[in-house]
Amino acid sequence: MTDPRKKYQEYLWAPFTQMGDLDEEVEPLVIVSGEGSRVTNIDGKEFIDGHGALWLNNVGFGRQEMVDAASEQMQQLSYFPSFAGMANNVALELAERLVDIADRENMSRAFFSSGGSEAVETALKVSRQYWRLKGRDRKYKVIARRQAYHGVTMGALSATGMAMNRQLFEPLVPGFRHIEPPHCYRCPYDVEYPDCGLVCAKELERTIKFEGPDTVAAFIGEPVMGAGGVIVPPDGYWQEIERICRKYDVLLISDEVITGFGRTGDVFGCRHWGVRPDIMVFAKALTSGYLPLGATLTTEDIFEVCLGQHGQGREFRHGTTYSGHPAACATALVNLDITEKEGLVDKARDNGAYMLKRLRELESLPAVGNVNGLGLMARVELTQKDDVPFPPEQLTGLKISRQLMRRGVILRALGDVISLSPPLVITQDEIDTMVDGLGEEIEKLT
Repeated sequence: MTDPRKKYQEYLWAPFTQMGDLDEEVEPLVIVSGEGSRVTNIDGKEFIDGHGALWLNNVGFGRQEMVDAASEQMQQLSYFPSFAGMANNVALELAERLVDIADRENMSRAFFSSGGSEAVETALKVSRQYWRLKGRDRKYKVIARRQAYHGVTMGALSATGMAMNRQLFEPLVPGFRHIEPPHCYRCPYDVEYPDCGLVCAKELERTIKFEGPDTVAAFIGEPVMGAGGVIVPPDGYWQEIERICRKYDVLLISDEVITGFGRTGDVFGCRHWGVRPDIMVFAKALTSGYLPLGATLTTEDIFEVCLGQHGQGREFRHGTTYSGHPAACATALVNLDITEKEGLVDKARDNGAYMLKRLRELESLPAVGNVNGLGLMARVELTQKDDVPFPPEQLTGLKISRQLMRRGVILRALGDVISLSPPLVITQDEIDTMVDGLGEEIEKLT
């Protein structure tokens, strides 16, 4: 039988992967099984998955009840479309469940898709159609943030603020603008919180006024920025963003693809700051990755603007084939049950505080410039003396993550930021193993 690693190199074109970097020294990691917070590769070696697969495996691997839910649903009804007045009962049940969970945020309608990029794409289209149907055709621009990640479809990519992701696909969708992120450690304005006056949030108001309030449809942001480096905003930031959006009639979109359903130690990331968005976007932990599913939730006001009779041109002419896929929705319902019954949101809060406490012990190391996090979502930024970044060509973060993998710990390097987002079922002993290994590998830098 051909070694699966050879198949990887000969047949697969992997996402976000420089395939030319893979050789005998740096082989692909081929996983065959998982249980709890641990996975096993084709050689039988076990790893602690410190990144929750891809920010998403909240309930852990190997949950038989999740497998049973998908299997039973597929035996009963494998698929049926949600177009043109049709639906399946499981999608309806999940829509009701999500609206109930997000009642505090005044959400009332759920639109399903196949993942995060599609869910963001839905939110962007909703925001443009909303203002057009209200007779405000010029309100089409969307403001996002540099270093933000919102997906890979053309609209979501246009909102994404990562230059490397964008450049080879330009020109992108017109009408997108970007402001600086709330990055206190490397503040682009070279000021310090709290004396800064939240200049990063106030930049939104300046940008809206510059563009013209009658041209700006929405602002989109992750409550905690994920792939951009796990950037936790300072207190007051999101409250100021919400105030500005309300002042200028700008829809507020909370991209909860990573932060939704417990990752930050609350059900939604926006709840940490009491923010009530107009649109919320979910994926990843909605099913803990057991099956692909995304959801976009809106307020009743937004839904009613798009409501009308046949022929009026008000229907939302957008959707994907697998919207409300019954097996994915059945899996999501069980995933939400597990999250509630096992108190995983509280575990993320408590074990997240423990993980951050342990990680902050690493700040005494010369090569650690910054440690921060919220819930089970954290960052360790590697730097030279006086917070000077390592030269990019040294690939310092990538080398650390590769060394950790040899030790049996999977963490992700975002440049020279080592990010952690383990399953919410992780134990404190497993956290200790991750942090101790990370500390030992960083010590080797000096």
